[in-house]
Amino acid sequence: MSGPGGTPPRRLVVLRHAKSAWPPGVPDHERPLGPRGRRDAPAAGRVLAGTGCLPDLALCSTAVRARGTWELAAATWATPPPVRFDPRLYGAGAGELLGIVHETPAEVRTLLLVGHNPGLEELVLDLAGDGPADLLDEVRTKFPTSAIAVLTSHGPDWSALAPGTAVLTAAAVPRGAQPHKDGPREDRPRGH
Repeated sequence: MSGPGGTPPRRLVVLRHAKSAWPPGVPDHERPLGPRGRRDAPAAGRVLAGTGCLPDLALCSTAVRARGTWELAAATWATPPPVRFDPRLYGAGAGELLGIVHETPAEVRTLLLVGHNPGLEELVLDLAGDGPADLLDEVRTKFPTSAIAVLTSHGPDWSALAPGTAVLTAAAVPRGAQPHKDGPREDRPRGH
């Protein structure tokens, strides 16, 4: 689906970091992924690849759990895109996140943002001017660890992205296989 002038849409793919561990005495920024997070992050990468949502560029929080999520997700792709680790993403609210997205070069058509709640959930809900009601309700209800949301817009560049100007086109909460279960279980994105 092309936008005005036949230009392909821009896609903002939002990925909340996978489940982290809570080791005693470890500062929040340094918390690593827990066992479930180490299973779920590659599942998120496989879901993104399977739905054609591989990014041209990734922006990732510098927090250990976000970096781990990025590394495990990207390891499932034949050719991972460039990544920028940005300390501003750690603890950022929706407005700060949008400001960082606005800095993205115009040639990037699909941008992956790996970060934290509540900022990511707020960003998705602020930007989504439209989308299937069930997907919007899903994000409003809960945007858990490893959650993915895909927003589509048709602006001339990333600075045109503003509250209410995107469409929430897909959402998923990928989960990796439990060690004792047969075969992987991965939730596929729902949407249009």
